[in-house]
Amino acid sequence: MSPAVTPSAEDAPFKQFICNACGWIYDEAKGDPDSGLAPGTRYADIPDDWECPLCRVTKADFSPYTPPSRNPAAARPALAAPRAGGKAVPGVVIVGGGRAGWAMAEALRALDEQLPITLVSGCAADVYDKPLLSVALAKRLPASTLVRETGAQAAARLGVRLMAQTQATLINPRALTLTTTRGTVPFSELVLAHGAQVALPPTLPAELCWRINHLDAYLRLRQSLGLPDAGVLPEGVAPRVAIVGAGLIGSELANDLALVGCRITLIDPMPEPLARWGEQAAGSTALAAWKDLPIRFIGGASVDAMASEGDQKRLRLSNGEALLADQVIAATGLVTPNRLATSAGLAWANGIAVHGETLTTSHPRIHALGDCITIDGQASRYIEPIARQAATIAAKVVARRQGAGLDECPVSYEVRPTTVRVKTSSCPMTLAG
Repeated sequence: MSPAVTPSAEDAPFKQFICNACGWIYDEAKGDPDSGLAPGTRYADIPDDWECPLCRVTKADFSPYTPPSRNPAAARPALAAPRAGGKAVPGVVIVGGGRAGWAMAEALRALDEQLPITLVSGCAADVYDKPLLSVALAKRLPASTLVRETGAQAAARLGVRLMAQTQATLINPRALTLTTTRGTVPFSELVLAHGAQVALPPTLPAELCWRINHLDAYLRLRQSLGLPDAGVLPEGVAPRVAIVGAGLIGSELANDLALVGCRITLIDPMPEPLARWGEQAAGSTALAAWKDLPIRFIGGASVDAMASEGDQKRLRLSNGEALLADQVIAATGLVTPNRLATSAGLAWANGIAVHGETLTTSHPRIHALGDCITIDGQASRYIEPIARQAATIAAKVVARRQGAGLDECPVSYEVRPTTVRVKTSSCPMTLAG
């Protein structure tokens, strides 16, 4: 008998590794060419000081990753909910097609291959790395490369019934049903992962300003500014963009748009950008790094009024200044929509109030995660907690379906201090949350 042949490292299947901080996935087959890692570069061969291209943590913060999926026979999108005796069999219904919603679907599928899962999304539910929206231009990323997996592809891989372009409108907590614009969906467990939306002050009309909180709006903004799919604006073309709000998102967008040739006016009531991290000198660091970029920062001012003026927008500021802009972006913080929570009578505390260890709402069959939740009244709208939140909910949902009580599942969520990565390529910073 011939001795067994051990495949060489070159012949071994390519693997994937996930960033524990932001969820970015390193695929050995694709490498990271922007960082000098050619396609086919094995994870073991990456230098220890290599950084995640999205959030800049090091190689030590990555873990092996295998995308959950059903077997090939089952891995196809369900066209209707599973049925028994002519009636739909209630399963888990997830509201939200963003990172939190898909993280929830993946965590559930990893534990139970047969669990009926329905995901309701107001958009196409395409899978993408949301943090890329504020750094894609600096990275010269074509718009076509931002989607990692279409919603339909993710649904097929996970065996999920996807209700895309569908709005969830009402929860009946007694009947355990979710009313949507495509009909009523029964559930045994409901997970709210619908995120938060930009909190517009009354002086910023919604029809006159951009809110970059999802991929569709971001792509339309790029198109409206005449930005090339990759690269900088042509010489002599420099659209004027006013960004209201100089927090994390506003500052990152200002940096990114300035690098491709937009003229930026960044407006904030505080005297410096990134004011939440004033003790860490984040604002002064950013301003120093922007001195050679077309970014004008106006601190200590808010927008008193805004109106159209031809193809432009005129803003009147509280300091008496008036300015014209081709486009206006509102980066004025986030607020959780309360329609679904109110319809179900869920406890509310600046967001959907959930139990700190179980992530269960005030209704035992309704859970929530991501940007829409608060724990002890505090929101934590960052990427890192989402995977841990999804794993906690999934473990409890599957344990209960297997007959265990909610308190019998050993998995519990832990609130941890947050480290914030400011993805301004001119001056990337790591700050204490």
